[in-house]
Amino acid sequence: MKELIDVVRAGRVQELPGRLKPLPRDERKELLVQLKTLRLELRDSSWRQWRERTLAASGLLVAGAGCHTGVAAAAAWIGARELRLSPTITQPKVRAALLDVLADREPDWLGRLAHRLAARSSTAEEDYHLVRELVVRSGCPVPTTDGYLRGWVNSLSSRGDMRKRLHEDPHAPAMVAGLFELTAFPQELTWYSDPDDPSHWPTVLTGLIGHGVVARSLLVDGTVARLLRGGGRPTDARLFLALLERLALTPDERAERVPDWLGMVSDGTTQVTVYAQGVLAELAEDDRLSTSALAELSSTVFFRPEKKLARTHLTVLGKVLRRRSKDTAAVRELLPLAADGFAHEDPVVQERALKLVVRYLPSADDGLREVLAEAAALLGPAHREAARAAFGSLLPVEDAAVYEEFLPAVPGRRELAPATDSVAELVEDFMVGLRRRDETVMVDFERTLDGLVRLAHSDREPLTKALREALADRGWTDPEHFRGSHLHHRFARDPNSLGVVAATLLEALPDDVIRKTRTHAVPSDLCQYSGLTAINSARVWEVAHHVRNAPLPFLLATPTWDTGALDPDDLIARLREYHRLGATPAAADFAQALLRVVQDGGGRAAEAAAGLGTAEGDRLAAWLCGEGPELAALQEGGAATPPVGTAIGLLGHPARTARLLLDRNRERRTVQRDFPAAFRWLGQRPNPRHNHGYSCVSPQTTWQAVVPHWPAVLPHDRERLAEWLLPGLLLSAEAGAYGWEMPAASWCLPRLAEGEGPGSPAGAELHRALAAGVGARTVSDRLLAVDALLVLAARGQLDGALLGRRLAELVQHGPVKINRFTDAARTASATGAYRTVWSVLAAALPQLVRARPLPRGLGGILAVAADCVEQCGPATTDPASNPASGPATTSAEPRAADAVEMAAGLDTPRTTAPAERPVPGGTARTADPAGQGDAVDTTRTAGAESVVDGVAEVIPGLGELAGRGGSAQVVVQAARLLAALREGVDSSRPETVKK
Repeated sequence: MKELIDVVRAGRVQELPGRLKPLPRDERKELLVQLKTLRLELRDSSWRQWRERTLAASGLLVAGAGCHTGVAAAAAWIGARELRLSPTITQPKVRAALLDVLADREPDWLGRLAHRLAARSSTAEEDYHLVRELVVRSGCPVPTTDGYLRGWVNSLSSRGDMRKRLHEDPHAPAMVAGLFELTAFPQELTWYSDPDDPSHWPTVLTGLIGHGVVARSLLVDGTVARLLRGGGRPTDARLFLALLERLALTPDERAERVPDWLGMVSDGTTQVTVYAQGVLAELAEDDRLSTSALAELSSTVFFRPEKKLARTHLTVLGKVLRRRSKDTAAVRELLPLAADGFAHEDPVVQERALKLVVRYLPSADDGLREVLAEAAALLGPAHREAARAAFGSLLPVEDAAVYEEFLPAVPGRRELAPATDSVAELVEDFMVGLRRRDETVMVDFERTLDGLVRLAHSDREPLTKALREALADRGWTDPEHFRGSHLHHRFARDPNSLGVVAATLLEALPDDVIRKTRTHAVPSDLCQYSGLTAINSARVWEVAHHVRNAPLPFLLATPTWDTGALDPDDLIARLREYHRLGATPAAADFAQALLRVVQDGGGRAAEAAAGLGTAEGDRLAAWLCGEGPELAALQEGGAATPPVGTAIGLLGHPARTARLLLDRNRERRTVQRDFPAAFRWLGQRPNPRHNHGYSCVSPQTTWQAVVPHWPAVLPHDRERLAEWLLPGLLLSAEAGAYGWEMPAASWCLPRLAEGEGPGSPAGAELHRALAAGVGARTVSDRLLAVDALLVLAARGQLDGALLGRRLAELVQHGPVKINRFTDAARTASATGAYRTVWSVLAAALPQLVRARPLPRGLGGILAVAADCVEQCGPATTDPASNPASGPATTSAEPRAADAVEMAAGLDTPRTTAPAERPVPGGTARTADPAGQGDAVDTTRTAGAESVVDGVAEVIPGLGELAGRGGSAQVVVQAARLLAALREGVDSSRPETVKK
């Protein structure tokens, strides 16, 4: 027995069948016990012994399979992951030895084993050759599980002469039928797209029909059923569409499956729907499609958003109507089908549907006319006049409904729950916090960090024991991992690393590592990103230092609310408790607490802080009164000033400038005296050279841990945070044009929008950051920007004109792509915030419409603008008249003057006409007194609009663009928007330049 175990350990699988076959049943049971013991030994061995593990795994696999007598136990043993280390079952010699030790089993036993192995989704594909051999030896039906089918496809595709082997395979009919039931298709099926390639699966499968391997009906029914079922990747659909093309269905085969084609049009992907619509169109043109089927097709096509499908279907209806024009009954049945296009969102579809209905309207009776006229009420403003001309008084008169703007409820700050005093709950929160990488990580991090400090002070032994048990599988809890390694540097870069505190409690971090990391020199000339990260890192390592040397009773800087803000009364109460306990506040902890308390000019809180009679109380009182050190980094504007002690000096500056520099140097020295090293960069203005600093958060995992903490560092300074985030947002949007995987900082935008408002208004910097976020590369980042936009609108803090101008500038001269802008605007308007979105677009479109050349994709943003105007009218007043009441309700009374002011580039509507100044050539230009952008051209020439004379001048140049004619998207949507703008003011027919 010992010799047999040695053979197993050495992995000499060729010797095992000869040694196992002579053993009686009871000795095999005894051997199986030892094999299980060896398996447990290998499972617990170190990965450094990978060579020994691999050899023993192959021996265990073969020996254990030969000792098991039950089918289920043998299948579980063969499928065990720890016994399948490479190379094992995929190696021919191991597979041959395995089949040899099973050769004495009954055919029924082998067949049941084959089906059990094929049913294991995790290993069936690897076991294909083993299962196939078991099926051949047992004579059982071939299994058709997903894993076995993928193994079959892989085996055929990896070797040449696929057609010949398929023709000779007795299992081919069952396997081909099983292909259509696969849930996930192997990529080998779509590797080759050339029909003449010998490995092109559609060609190979259709070739089986001629050799009698499979029936034609099997392929046709399976392909149609698979396309009808849908799902999978786009390449899967292309595979079956290519198979249908190779099958070349006859007209009868197509006509038999009309319900299937209708189902594909209804629920299929675009490529499947286009194919099915083409099949139905051919049947309709051959009069093989019933009117009821055509009606179902119409309702389905006009419901889908694809414009091409609707336009194609109107063409088909036109052909059918032309062929049946003499059949009055048929015309009466088909006209309502064309009228379904009146409700489509594409104005071109609406126009074509209206023309088709008007052409055959004389054949309609009075009842049908009323039905068609009622449907025509769904037409957009651009087609209302044509509908009135066609239906006259039958066209319903629309009620002047009051528009209602829907905005999210104004978010309120949520008070943080106190840290738990239960060791079990804290360790659970700690383990979750180690893996959290989302926007809510700051709240949980602060609460867990405070809980670790509190329990390390009061219940250190139970906490240490619980952490050691929870972190038993973490290598960094062993002190050996820190000796001669750089693991502590990873902790230093990640401010979310609660593991720093845990490793300190478990005595894993050496004292010198904590001391060096905590006291390492912090450069004074930090970029903003590095500075914000350094503050969080300093707090974590300071906590580690105090946990090791002088445990704190609790933290001072734990926020009161989820915005990161700290109530002055809470901080005063904590300082009073510190004074009672005789504890000394930690420097970084107290500095962060000051930054989280708003400077409200003093009052009761300042008096209470001064009454504490401690140095920290006096600093807090001075801070609340605004008499603390000036933090130049948080001031608006200004250039960077040279750091203290640089070689630049004061020479070469005028006397007044020199005095200012001296004052600033004194102020910086105050910051350096009162604040720890990680906070001193706040005492000087950011260096413009570091505006694009990304190096501190270059690893994507570290970035996701860092960004959510930044708003809580300076919760009352969201304008400065937005200014610092702007380069990262712009770089992310620009990087997408080159295919870079650059993470965006959009995570912070909703937090900034929901942030503290009284001392931190939503100003120009936040709107710039929001504009950059709207143009982010990924959809998830754009959704975050849309959330921030809607929150600002609900709070009454959104300046739509300012945001629109910034977006137009970024589209014209920056990294924002207009299709991303369009996607974000469409998403925001779909929530019901049409007036909010229109207030932004009304300011952005004048620059975009007059740009030369026109931005590619301008038609999309014009379509969104037209949707907004059709819903809310052309007024652009503040959509959140009463933000405190939740979703705002505003009137839809058209006020074109407001939109004119937006187009002119003003933040607020004017009450007087702008001054005009002469321009060479007789052109009058509206002055721009606010300096918000280029002056608006108001040339009074033929074919150009006038700001004074008409509403068309809401967007100068829109009429000229709409008058170009043709079916280009930009022209069609410009005409639609122009009609919607005039529809909101008067009922006159919209005119273009050509007319």
